[in-house]
Amino acid sequence: MKLYSNFFKRILDFFASVIGFVLLFPLFLVVWIILLIKNNGSAFFYQERPGKDESIFKIIKFKTMNDKKDIHGELLPAQQRLTKTGIFMRKYSLDEIPQLLNVIKGDMSLIGPRPLLIKYLPLYNETEKQRHNIRPGITGWAQVNGRNAIGWDQKFALDVWYVKNLSLLLDIKILFLTVYKVFKKDGIYTTNEDIMPDFTGTKPDN
Repeated sequence: MKLYSNFFKRILDFFASVIGFVLLFPLFLVVWIILLIKNNGSAFFYQERPGKDESIFKIIKFKTMNDKKDIHGELLPAQQRLTKTGIFMRKYSLDEIPQLLNVIKGDMSLIGPRPLLIKYLPLYNETEKQRHNIRPGITGWAQVNGRNAIGWDQKFALDVWYVKNLSLLLDIKILFLTVYKVFKKDGIYTTNEDIMPDFTGTKPDN
């Protein structure tokens, strides 16, 4: 399925994302206005993330955390900054909507390994690095097989499996499972106590 992964997947991503963004634009506007009020004019979250071949791009999401800092001027832990509005948005994956713009631009795919933090790049072993052989996705195989309820090792194993088994049928399956799990609210951060801890590295490949 190299023709699909190298050519048709990008075409489907582009047109599906444009259509999806147009259909969701009224909801996009409503969430944007609510966050402008709740966050005192700060509705979007931007952060640099590694994409295909570890190239760096700037991801855009709706903001689910505040910017409260400690006495030293450092941001408080994520658990303390996740707002009630943010919890609701994550519960229904509303914070992911702006990433359709990343897909349209070509930084991301609709389906693929989630783009994680740049600081994790030196921590991956050679197998885990394969998750960057394709564009990262808004949703992926790991997200429909546990999302935040599984550990890093299992998450990366699922990501690499997806990269090696990428196909149109698999993407369709993941898309339908994603819709099902969003409505079921399965494996999503629903409180600010169960945010996944930082990745600290794994053992090198044998």
